[in-house]
Amino acid sequence: MRALRPGPHFGEEAIATRLRLGDLLIRAKLVTEQDVARALERLTTQGGRLGDNLVAIGAITQERLNSFMHRIPAEPSDIKAIGIDDVDLMAMLLKLIYRDRLESTRQFIEAIKLPYHIVLDLVQMAVNRQLLQTLGSRYSDNPIDLSYSFTDEGRRWTLDALTRLRYTGPAPVTLDEFNDQVNMQKLTNELITPERIRKGISDLTFDNSLVEQAGPALNSGRAILFYGPPGNGKTSVALRLSSIYNDVIYVPYAVIVEGQIIRVFDPSIHHALDRTELNDETEFSIVRREPYDARWVPCRRPFVVTGGELTLEMLDLRYDETGHYYEAPLHVKALGGCFIIDDFGRQLVSPTHLLNRWIVPLESRIDFLKLHTGKSFSIPFEELIIFSTNLEPEDLMDPAFLRRLPYKIEVGPPSQENFHTIFRKESEKQGMTLDDELFATIVYKLREEKKLDFAAYMPRFIVDQIVATCRFMGQPAHFEPRYIDYALDNLRVKRSKNAGPTSARITDK
Repeated sequence: MRALRPGPHFGEEAIATRLRLGDLLIRAKLVTEQDVARALERLTTQGGRLGDNLVAIGAITQERLNSFMHRIPAEPSDIKAIGIDDVDLMAMLLKLIYRDRLESTRQFIEAIKLPYHIVLDLVQMAVNRQLLQTLGSRYSDNPIDLSYSFTDEGRRWTLDALTRLRYTGPAPVTLDEFNDQVNMQKLTNELITPERIRKGISDLTFDNSLVEQAGPALNSGRAILFYGPPGNGKTSVALRLSSIYNDVIYVPYAVIVEGQIIRVFDPSIHHALDRTELNDETEFSIVRREPYDARWVPCRRPFVVTGGELTLEMLDLRYDETGHYYEAPLHVKALGGCFIIDDFGRQLVSPTHLLNRWIVPLESRIDFLKLHTGKSFSIPFEELIIFSTNLEPEDLMDPAFLRRLPYKIEVGPPSQENFHTIFRKESEKQGMTLDDELFATIVYKLREEKKLDFAAYMPRFIVDQIVATCRFMGQPAHFEPRYIDYALDNLRVKRSKNAGPTSARITDK
């Protein structure tokens, strides 16, 4: 018996857990919750869509709303629009049903992330092939709550499908869809202002020249090299860039290429947006009028950080021999965001080999990946690459590659004024007072006695050491001359001028 095809409201219930247009605009910081509340109030009397009412109250311009809406992936209209063979798509659904012991159409929709009418067609296909059987509805008269179970043939068929491909997850998007979406959500879509950079690094203390140098680099989307002595905040600056970008991007759960599945969405890297607390039961939102494709996850721009563990293999597709599917490499998961290579020059792979791998993508903005079948394909290389190193750039790369890094920003030792500011802030965090005389004494000991240059990490290091000593001595945190000396001694290992290399020995007596 063929299941009844429901009206539009059933599809609305199926995707009720998705983010609404108001949520997406708020998370992108294009409007505020107050703006949405006002627009909803107007909507109840004037009608129309939420977006139209936001424009009417002046919360957002029509041009900006159109640009935002254009980047939202639209739901596929039918199975053909998905770009996957219908039998393969049915197999994906049956594997999900088998693995997660799903029963109702509502659960099927949530698992495979496809619209109700497409899932209904797939279920009917399985029923016609006698792979599923209808059990009826135990909870309501709503067709979306119809339950199904496997037939004996359906269970055998599904287990056989699992031996061929163990991927079980939301339906993948096509390579063309993926490439188009990546191109639509480039970093360069956002205009970075000096105010946004200052806000992003507000907890750090730097000369204003850093902001003036970083701004053009961020707006260009081209690679950046942060270099300079260790301990001055190169990594800290790079990590705080994540708070500078506001835009919402869409990351697919998986991509299909030449019949091969590549998993892309990674919860450890991609931070999915959550819903706001708005109570808008009457909202004519994206859920009702313009549903977006649930195979894509609305996320913040990803920021991937890798250090000495980076290898060339980590930049290639990783094939799962057991599951017969791929895991996307780190830089693919970072598309639309930032890929930070920290401690550049200290990786397991040599700088030369790593740079040779990046030289074409950085120049052409296109990267090439290869399947284990030998088939190669291209994807946009739309992300910000940041190299951070405390080694000399000229020792790491040849002039040809240096030319391909248009932005080279030195993060050097702080000035004495900035060093004082950092020291004062760290002291205040611990409830300690740093007067000018005490600071002058510390500066003298550092520069004249220890022969050390300022470094941005030193104030916290010294303060933490002093606090630890005070705690051990059972005293409130305070600056004590000998405690200061202990901390300064720990900045550098003391050795006799005439001492040569020795081997440490422990003798039991």
